[in-house]
Amino acid sequence: MSSVQLQGIGMTSRRTRERLVTRLREQGIKSLPVLDVILGTPRHLFIDEALAHRAYEDTALPIGFNQTISQPYIVARMTELLLSEGVVKSVLEVGTGSGYQTAVLAQLIDKVYSVERIKPLQLKAKERFRVMGLRNIYLQHSDGGMGWPSMAPFDAIIVTAAPESIPEELLEQLAIGGRLVIPVGQNQQELKLVVKKSDKEFETRIIERVKFVPLLSGTVR
Repeated sequence: MSSVQLQGIGMTSRRTRERLVTRLREQGIKSLPVLDVILGTPRHLFIDEALAHRAYEDTALPIGFNQTISQPYIVARMTELLLSEGVVKSVLEVGTGSGYQTAVLAQLIDKVYSVERIKPLQLKAKERFRVMGLRNIYLQHSDGGMGWPSMAPFDAIIVTAAPESIPEELLEQLAIGGRLVIPVGQNQQELKLVVKKSDKEFETRIIERVKFVPLLSGTVR
C-alpha cells in the first residue's frame, strides 16, 4: 500500500479528518491525545473501498457479517473514558471488528489484547495493523464474552457490542482500580463505566444512550 493510499486523498484526506476532529471537539471530546490519534488514524483503511468516501463522516458503517465500524464520536468517547484516570498499560478489547478502535487504542496504550468471534473480520484487521506498523496488538479468535482469562488482569476493558447484562467473566478479569467501558441492553442501550474498587465492589456510572450490535456467543470461521 502506497503512502498516498495510507494518508488518503480527496474525501479521505487529512483535511477531511481535521473537520471530523473539529466536530468531535464540538460534541465534547476533550482529550488531546485521543483527538490527535483520531486525526492521524486512516479510518478509510478499515472499511470497504466502496464506502471510503464516507470514512470521516461521524457515523457507523457496515463491515460485513452484520457488524459495523463504530462512529468516530463513540470511539473517541469510549477511549477517553478508559484513559481519564490513572495509567492504563494493558487493555482488553472485546470485539476487534474492523480493527479501527483497536488501532486507536494501540497508539495510546502499551499492550492491546483484542478478541473477535468472526475469523474473517479478525484476519482483515490483522492485515491493517501490519500495514500501519502496529506491533503491540495481540489477537485471539474466541467468544468475546469470556474475555481472555490467561492474560488478565487488565487495567481496562472495552466492549464494542452490547450484552443484555455485564458478563461476570469480564469483571473478574479487571484489575483493582481498573475501568470497564461497555454498552448494555437490547432495544434501549446505555453506555456504562464500571470501576473496580475491590474484588467485590464496583462503581457504575451511566454515560449516555447508545446503539450497538448485540454481543453474541460462539465463534464463526
